[in-house]
This record gives sequence, structure tokens and C-alpha cells, in this order.
Amino acid sequence: MNGKVLVNRVMSLDGFIAGPGDAMDWISDFIASDVIAETNRAAANGAMLVGRRTYDVGGRMEGEKPGSVDYPLSGPMFLLTHRPPDPPNPGVTVLTGDIGDAVATALKAAGGKNLEILGADVASQCLRRGLVDEILVYVLPVLLGDGIRLSPAGLPRIDLELLSSTQSGAVTILRFRVRK
Repeated sequence: MNGKVLVNRVMSLDGFIAGPGDAMDWISDFIASDVIAETNRAAANGAMLVGRRTYDVGGRMEGEKPGSVDYPLSGPMFLLTHRPPDPPNPGVTVLTGDIGDAVATALKAAGGKNLEILGADVASQCLRRGLVDEILVYVLPVLLGDGIRLSPAGLPRIDLELLSSTQSGAVTILRFRVRK
């Protein structure tokens, strides 16, 4: 079985994946980690590729409130950055360079399972290069008004096919296939 490249996002109804100042604490007001865990189990994710800003925000959140970052992943984590963390995190493999090479490395490490992409910049690089197979979005009933958008300005049109639409409480979970 070959794994897919999956962009995974929690998003406000007005299209933001993080609020002002990269705030993500609003997510736990609407969605429990077990909802994300259940969806990820169904997706069979085997590795994760994250960008530096997402990595730093997760570290900051964990530092401010230990145990607050309870993200389900059993496989390896890869960090795509030109600024490796200091001190290094032994549980994270740092990758630099071309996004295509980074995706290939992480997908191979996923061992036939899906590669989950987290981080606005990494996801947009993958989308621009046609590397994404599916997009999973948790739409939360909140308007943030500002922050980091799901897709940045200048991203070309990308057609999607709806694979599923489900509800978990107030959260709508949408899964799309990227049409290539």
C-alpha cells in the first residue's frame, strides 16, 4: 500500500488556521484531541512533516501549559526548516532543502501509511508543487477575523473532490481529494 500526502487543518469558519500572533488555543474550545485522533486513525497516518512556525507554536503552547499539545502520532516527525532548533530535539528529524525531497523522505519513513502535512507554509509549498493527495479540514464554529489563512494569497486554483463530510458535535469534518 502506498501512503498519501495529507494536509490536515483545523480552521475557523472565516478561513483561518491560526489566530493573531499564531494563536491556536481557540481550537481546544471546540474540538477534543480524541476527535482528531479518531479521524487520524482512519487515515492511517505514519509520519508527519511540519514547518518551523508550527513546530515553534506547538513548543510554546506546551511550555505555557504542559500537556496542552496532545497530537496523536505514532510515527516519525520531520521538521522542514533552514533554522534547526537549538538544542536539537532527538524525537524530530530536521530536513532542509527542496520540498519534493522532504516529502519523499518523510513519505518513505511513513512505511506505506499516509504522510500528514502540518504548517501553512509547508502545505502551500506542497500544494504549489502538486504533491498533496488529500486535504482534511475540521471547520470550527468561530470567526477569528485575522490570523494565518488556510491558503495564502497567490496560491493557484486547485480543484478538489469531496470525499466525505461528517459532524462531531459542533465541528464539521471535510475530506477532499486533490484533482490532478
